Amino acid sequence: MDQGPVQFLAKNLRVDLRLIAEMIAPGARVLDIGCGDGTLIDHLYRTKGCDARGIEIDMKVVTSAIARGLPVMQGDADVDLAHYPDGAFDYVVLSRTLQAVGRPREVLRQMLRIGTRAVVSFPNFGHWQVRLQLLLGGRMPMTAVWDRPWYETPNIHPCTIADFFALCAAEGYEVERWLAADEAGRRAPWRRSARLANLFGEQAVFLLRARR
Repeated sequence: MDQGPVQFLAKNLRVDLRLIAEMIAPGARVLDIGCGDGTLIDHLYRTKGCDARGIEIDMKVVTSAIARGLPVMQGDADVDLAHYPDGAFDYVVLSRTLQAVGRPREVLRQMLRIGTRAVVSFPNFGHWQVRLQLLLGGRMPMTAVWDRPWYETPNIHPCTIADFFALCAAEGYEVERWLAADEAGRRAPWRRSARLANLFGEQAVFLLRARR
């Protein structure tokens, strides 16, 4: 049986972007921070009718996205979120970018100021392969998700799933949903166990909102 256009688009998304898209309601106003080439924006517009737009620090990538007709502008998450008004979006997305920003706590605060909800994905530095490489080799690990040597990576604040839960608790954020997955998109058996997720999940996705 041939796949429909929605199933085809979802299948071709990066794993964390597909999981993020599943958390976003149809017709929502969405800001994608560090949106890259606008793949998620395009997907949300085509499949869910979202008013989705993005900011991206790399001007070359921004130019490419604009050439494809996508509403992307050049911007720096560490600086430019402060210029957005309160409550401008239903969802603010940060996909595999939290570990690369200079001030992750402040970026999260701004996300939940300008958006009702924040959706955050990040590679899990607590995965067993990362731990094992550090233990046995004593060097910064490289895996399918952590795929660059330490001197070339943009990641300056790697964290674990346990670290992120602790940060949410300290900042008073409500975790509405969360899940961990490997690079192939498999989620079990980590859905209900944060401890197992921290050990076996290669990446995590969190849906947050400020506590009422």
